Amino acid sequence: MSFQRKEKFPVRERNAFELLVDGEAFFTIMLASIARAQRFIFLEQYLVTTGSIGKKFVQALSEAAQRDVKVYCLFDDYGSRGLNQYSRQQLIDAGIQLCIYNPIRFKHWQSALFRDHRKLLLVDNAIGFVGGAGITDEFLGQNKNDSWHDVVLKIQGDVLQDWGQLFQQTWRQYSATSIDDSNAPSTDVRLRQPGQVLVNHPLHQEFNRRLLNTMRQATQHIWITTPYFVPNWKLRRRLKRMASFGVDVRLLLPGDQSDHPWVSQAARRYYTRMLKHHIRIFEYQPRFTHAKIVICDDWVSIGSSNLDRWNQHWNLDANQAIHDPVFAQHAMAIFREDFKQSREIELAIWSQRPWWQRWHEGYAGYLILLLEKLSRYFPKRRSP
Repeated sequence: MSFQRKEKFPVRERNAFELLVDGEAFFTIMLASIARAQRFIFLEQYLVTTGSIGKKFVQALSEAAQRDVKVYCLFDDYGSRGLNQYSRQQLIDAGIQLCIYNPIRFKHWQSALFRDHRKLLLVDNAIGFVGGAGITDEFLGQNKNDSWHDVVLKIQGDVLQDWGQLFQQTWRQYSATSIDDSNAPSTDVRLRQPGQVLVNHPLHQEFNRRLLNTMRQATQHIWITTPYFVPNWKLRRRLKRMASFGVDVRLLLPGDQSDHPWVSQAARRYYTRMLKHHIRIFEYQPRFTHAKIVICDDWVSIGSSNLDRWNQHWNLDANQAIHDPVFAQHAMAIFREDFKQSREIELAIWSQRPWWQRWHEGYAGYLILLLEKLSRYFPKRRSP
């Protein structure tokens, strides 16, 4: 399997990647990295709220700025509505550059659907973090039943240059202030794990294209976990086709616990056809799983991209792809642990589910299709 040079960023060989499971692990390391920052910090987030963890990040960023570290925060307007004015003013008073992506205005309501869904923390070009987790207490894990299960990728190496460039391109589009030179050399890493940054934009969907192409080359397994599984027909067809070739295709999806239960209902309308094509489906039971990971043999992708149509139509997203057999085994170990805590859907039992459950699935699916058709009347935005 090999990467192709059709994407925005090339494959870079000198990298080290590490998976951090759940908020107690990744928040602790992220805050420690901010505390060690010396030159600059880029923070790009969709979901930011003033809670226990939000206050810790505001405090850590403010302290970094007071050490003369250049701090740039790029927050989505809709996703950061939970960040109160006091927290925003605290950032500004500390000298932090705060930029809001696509402010929602009544006069420009047609553009309100375009959102920055990316999640990135980049410190000094030495360490970076990407994934699907927002800066909100749902990921803290203090109450295991209510917390959200997620995985964040810790990055060192040359791909950090590309994440920094991607951040600056979006920043220039919405901020009146410029970013000081931040092209610090990345730290030397011993591991040589090839990686590539894949960008998703309504008009430039690299991740989706790469995903389909990589699946087609898989010979052993395709394992996917995503919180919102409402795939287009191309992805559904590819999954069924690869399963028919004997590839071990598995989906790890939310169970009854979800922040958008109607999306999970819509996803279930695909179960029967998937199961008939020998695709194994697991529903995670302990809590809501928000992780977004794809494994195709030795290729792994983790980032902010969901496998739902809305996400593809309206959101800025980005994923980190890694092609390394050792890293792929680490990712598979996380899946195996989650499979143990999941309920596998059996076709014979699933076919006997009550009529009212089928009705809910059909109704939720109809709403999503309706929203998708309506979205075609809105103009797409050019990629930044």
